[in-house]
Amino acid sequence: MATPEFIQRLRDKVGTEELWLSGVTAVVLRGEGADREVLLVRRVDDGRWTAVTGIIDPGEEPAVAAEREVLEETDVVAVAERLAWVHVEPHVVEYENGDRTRYLDLVFACRYVSGDAWPADGENSEVAWVRLDALPPLTRTHEERILAAAADEERARFSR
Repeated sequence: MATPEFIQRLRDKVGTEELWLSGVTAVVLRGEGADREVLLVRRVDDGRWTAVTGIIDPGEEPAVAAEREVLEETDVVAVAERLAWVHVEPHVVEYENGDRTRYLDLVFACRYVSGDAWPADGENSEVAWVRLDALPPLTRTHEERILAAAADEERARFSR
């Protein structure tokens, strides 16, 4: 998906300066016990496997953003059931055009409702349901996001 219009308008004013943006990670889970699976996408830009991520639109509720991103990217309907982790991305993301961004990430544990997963919007080259005990190589923070969502804790984790 293209860069959201509100970010393009900001970039017209601040150029490539670091932007502070709010994002969501939607960890979609289905199944029980040893058969529990997570929905993963393989990003087109860097080829890495991740949970579904995206930027919260201005005025959008974060849980709604998580559900929207899952539907847009994978054609799967999911319901955000719990805020699992609140953290700041440990590094500034620098894009090929020089734009720099740092994200406040809200990780949601989401329940699968329906749909056949496929790379629906062009941001991803593959989509797969993967057992939690058979995750592909992930960045440390993406693995932590999945583990936080799958932990079924009552409260969100907060990084300090």
